[in-house]
Amino acid sequence: MSWKYRSDGPRGYHHGNLKEALLRAALELIAKKGPAGFTFAEAARWAGVSPAAPYRHFRDRDELLANLALRGFERFATVLEQAWDNGRPQPFTALDRLGKAYLEFARTEPSYYSAMFEAGIPLDSAELHEAGERAFAVLHSASEILCAQVPPQSRPPALMVALHIWSISHGIASLFGRGDAARRTLPISPEELLEAAVLVYLRGLGLSAAKSAGAI
Repeated sequence: MSWKYRSDGPRGYHHGNLKEALLRAALELIAKKGPAGFTFAEAARWAGVSPAAPYRHFRDRDELLANLALRGFERFATVLEQAWDNGRPQPFTALDRLGKAYLEFARTEPSYYSAMFEAGIPLDSAELHEAGERAFAVLHSASEILCAQVPPQSRPPALMVALHIWSISHGIASLFGRGDAARRTLPISPEELLEAAVLVYLRGLGLSAAKSAGAI
């Protein structure tokens, strides 16, 4: 389920689930003002509760954002796992789906994306760290399969390849693929830009089979 963000101001608090009301308020405020643009008290007002009410569930604003980031990474990992689908029907096709899924998440879940990557939340929580690692593990697994196709004497470390492809994907998503007002325009689609960038990168590794596969 995706939150439908409102822009008409604070909502009344009626349904009795304070924690969910605060998380939703934070999502909407991020959509409106960015992850650094609101206070803990403002999240309480937006949810329609007293300034003291959020302390029943969250230590402070950072903990509220960390909870959003955790939820975002969990959703993100599921999206990436489904897109990769264990490399079926073949790795290059699956990698293409994986890149598109990354961009789609940034476009359709911009508030979660901001909480995950732009709020400055340290990954010192075990849960949050594990959720982030689960998402990255999908890309690492894809890179291991790709690297296995390179001759051993010239095979790059799979972790390095995963980090490079992640950096390319994240940069394009953050600059050109996001679903909020910070998105920059391009003469081509973000998907086409990512496709070309990854193709050039893979060719540099000797994976020219990507072209013949018609996937990247």
